[in-house]
Amino acid sequence: MSIDKDIHQGKFKNQYHKATVNILYTYGWLMEQIKQVLADADITPQQFNILRILRGSYPNPLSTLQIRERMLDKMSDTSRIVDRLIVKDLVKKTISQTDRRLVDVVISLRGRRLLEKLDARQDELDGILKNLSDSEASDLSKLLDKIRNAD
Repeated sequence: MSIDKDIHQGKFKNQYHKATVNILYTYGWLMEQIKQVLADADITPQQFNILRILRGSYPNPLSTLQIRERMLDKMSDTSRIVDRLIVKDLVKKTISQTDRRLVDVVISLRGRRLLEKLDARQDELDGILKNLSDSEASDLSKLLDKIRNAD
């Protein structure tokens, strides 16, 4: 289907408006697909993002500020999400040794094991974009980069 039919809107102000609406609609659709894959693991896309960030820095801890800077969704309440991951024993939080005002967060063994299980489902996540060829996926990434670097 096309964006026109998906949202039952036949007219857009111009192609830029249509593309913007299409990106926003597709973002929502994509997040729903990702949520379905992550549902079995009982984590949200934001929690998944934080776990992957922490795995990337492991064994070095990160502050919540450093995590927020690396997150895909900058509007997320990083501290609250980290607290939920602590309850699930997927991360550990300690007072920073270098700055007592900061909190260090590190992924736990259980968190690393969960990501290993999710790594096995990477093909399923990649399959969300199965209607695109490798070349089209590459072109799409370049176009999205171009949008963000329009300054």
